[in-house]
Amino acid sequence: LKEENATLRSKINKLQILSEAQAEKMRKLEKKLQENKIKEEKEAQDLEAMVQHVEQNLQLMTKRAVKAENSAAKLRQENALLQVQLRNYQSEVEALRSAQAGLAAAKQNAEVALEQLLRVTASSRSSLRQLLSGAESLQLVADLLSSIDRISEVSEDGQ
Repeated sequence: LKEENATLRSKINKLQILSEAQAEKMRKLEKKLQENKIKEEKEAQDLEAMVQHVEQNLQLMTKRAVKAENSAAKLRQENALLQVQLRNYQSEVEALRSAQAGLAAAKQNAEVALEQLLRVTASSRSSLRQLLSGAESLQLVADLLSSIDRISEVSEDGQ
């Protein structure tokens, strides 16, 4: 009976030691779980801040794209007006050439005006092309940022 009692006490001691080890392991795991929760919360906050930053950039780029499109429309109107003026001046130059061959000074002034209009027209066309190219680039960046936002939403739904 004493032997059995000693064996049982030995088993009880072993079980107590095992229980304490498991309790310590449980405390460590709970601590690690808490640390992981804190880490995940911080990552979620960082991700949210990044998404907000991306959204702000997208809004800013959208505003820039709208402004660029408005500027392009104004330049197109100005270009059309300049084209009309150019045609009018060309007609005027031709009329002056055929009707008043003797007025060299008027002819020279008309040619100077024509050259200036041609330079202005060429410059406005170049500016218009650059502006349209910039608007296309801004649209591409806006589409890219929009895609990033959708990817973030899909990632959040998956977790």
